Amino acid sequence: MRFLSFGVIISFGLSSLLAAQAQQQVSNAQVTALVEALRKAAPQSGSPSNGYYSEWKVKPETLKGWSKYCLKQELTPTQFENTATARKVVSCIMRRELDKELHATNNNETAAVRSVACWWMTGEYTGCDSGFTSSFVQKVVSEYQQQRSKPVSSAPKPSESQR
Repeated sequence: MRFLSFGVIISFGLSSLLAAQAQQQVSNAQVTALVEALRKAAPQSGSPSNGYYSEWKVKPETLKGWSKYCLKQELTPTQFENTATARKVVSCIMRRELDKELHATNNNETAAVRSVACWWMTGEYTGCDSGFTSSFVQKVVSEYQQQRSKPVSSAPKPSESQR
């Protein structure tokens, strides 16, 4: 009898956990909007050899860890310059981070995007209230809201490097 009640408790706990996770899953539209917002907000240095790669301006040491996490293999900066590959990796990471922050903000989409944009720039989810980081975060939020207001079927326009 003791094992039966323990099994019922475990079963109930797991089903509650799965239900909560299903309620707050990040949609493809949210991820696509955030990835595009980050691309559009990326600082433009004008120098191709500034040490950052792809249209998202990712550091080489960062892209190695992200690609290993998302693709199960490390990419070189040259491989990451491929826009489709970079978009796949950035989308994977943004899905993870946005999901985490939607949970942390009780499903407040704007607050979650703000936190993720701050994390993208600084590695921290808070502290982007002034200066360049504040401007970047606000640009990401604004771009994100524009992307989310578009019809779902509209895909991002090809960039110069995709043509």
